[in-house]
Amino acid sequence: MPKVLIADKMSVSATESFKKRGVDVDVITGLSKEELIKIIPEYDGLAVRSSTRPDADIMAAAKNLKVIGRAGIGVDNIDIKAATDRGIVVMNTPFGNAITTAEHAIALLFSAARQIPAASARTQSGEWPKSDFKGVELFNKTLGLIGCGNIGALVAERALGLKMKVMAFDPYLTEERAVKLGVTKVELDDLFQQADAITLHTPLVESTRGIVSRARLGMSKKGVIIVNCARGGLVDEEALKDALEAGHVRAAALDVFDVEPAKQNPLFGTPNFIATPHLGASTLEAQENVAVQVAEQMADYLLTGAVSNALNTPSISAEEAPRLKPFVDLADKLGSMMGQLVHDPIKNIELTYKGTVSELNTNPMSAAALAGLLKAAMPDVNMVSAPVLAKERGIEVKESYVSEAERAESLIRVMVETTERKFAIVGTIYRGEPRIVRLFGVQMDAAFDPYLLYVRNDDKPGFIGRLGNILGQAKINIATFYLGRMDKGGEAVCLVSVDTEVSETVQAAIKGLDHVKIVDTVRL
Repeated sequence: MPKVLIADKMSVSATESFKKRGVDVDVITGLSKEELIKIIPEYDGLAVRSSTRPDADIMAAAKNLKVIGRAGIGVDNIDIKAATDRGIVVMNTPFGNAITTAEHAIALLFSAARQIPAASARTQSGEWPKSDFKGVELFNKTLGLIGCGNIGALVAERALGLKMKVMAFDPYLTEERAVKLGVTKVELDDLFQQADAITLHTPLVESTRGIVSRARLGMSKKGVIIVNCARGGLVDEEALKDALEAGHVRAAALDVFDVEPAKQNPLFGTPNFIATPHLGASTLEAQENVAVQVAEQMADYLLTGAVSNALNTPSISAEEAPRLKPFVDLADKLGSMMGQLVHDPIKNIELTYKGTVSELNTNPMSAAALAGLLKAAMPDVNMVSAPVLAKERGIEVKESYVSEAERAESLIRVMVETTERKFAIVGTIYRGEPRIVRLFGVQMDAAFDPYLLYVRNDDKPGFIGRLGNILGQAKINIATFYLGRMDKGGEAVCLVSVDTEVSETVQAAIKGLDHVKIVDTVRL
């Protein structure tokens, strides 16, 4: 039974969902880093919110950890690179609190436009400061969205309902999507120059840190409103304070801060500034939703291999998983065989999917093939870390598809190009089992047995007998024997399934036979 640790406070629904699915779960919150390092080796999964910060040290201790689930959207508290290097899947829950966060952004936008918190505080203190508060209408104003993903799109929908004009900066927003949402796609500088109000809905990465900078605030319209319900660190807080005090920014409302919990901040006490303590996802509905969602996603992965909302590996739905499993296994074996037989530096890899397999989700198959290929040099690599490791080593990965008739045989080809030449292995699934149908240009029908001896030789009479004699003298039993050749009298390929490993001494004896060119072994 897989075992999961819930390390941050979240709805009891998460615990109930894990148990209902057959996953053992412990809830231990408020752990120090040292305490977490001590107990993490016994867990297969770690569920967190924003307080626990799984870093490289914690992951190095997490010998059995397979998945980290974030009950929420932002994952800047998780070292994704360290997780990827360790082959740990990182998931978030991008939909569970999207509506709640979008509504909070709109609430802060209204509050900033009308200065509701300050008016409320002074009224309740015994004043009647009606003449001190002159707000602005949102009607017919231009809202600029920095980020137009799930939450940004929901904010756009609500702003359009208020009869605002909406523009968006998002490198991943297509023109077609922008038209469908009813927003105008613009460049970042144009957004700052034209927007009457700006809201942020982007993750915190190196390219977005400080995206609301002193220079961009300087180019913004006088009287602009700034709202951030995304991540702390997106806004230069000192620059925003200066812009508020100068009267250039009319009002600002932040739900998130560069340092949290924000017990102190340069913006606190600044006129026309509103602060909330990271409440974007804090509704009863959202907390319930993300708790259940993260538990279901983690349980699906640990029990069936289904991957949802992962940030560092291809997604596989629960419905897809059983159908994809044999092809993922085939791709892994093809890659593993290639990795053990090709010893020259690899420049690029091309994965070709032919027949009905080309219509499936091939991303996990490609990841599995890469993992198999790299495993010969890096034993700890897996589907999560393989694509990143390949990229770091300058290996280009290509995919191609050949669709045929509905009942056509499904084939996967793994081809690598080295500094010397190209090599290709082709496999299929036959009666539920993976088979090799072509090996380095030679047609054959072979199983992926645990111990394989690969021999390339000139097609001459008597070779098979001499090879069998060497194996017999070494007391190596032959299980099956697969043979193919390019053409009569040309090169032949021999793939022998044996019951035990073939020692280097026996390999040397085989290589000493006349007409033998290459001798190698494969272990699967």
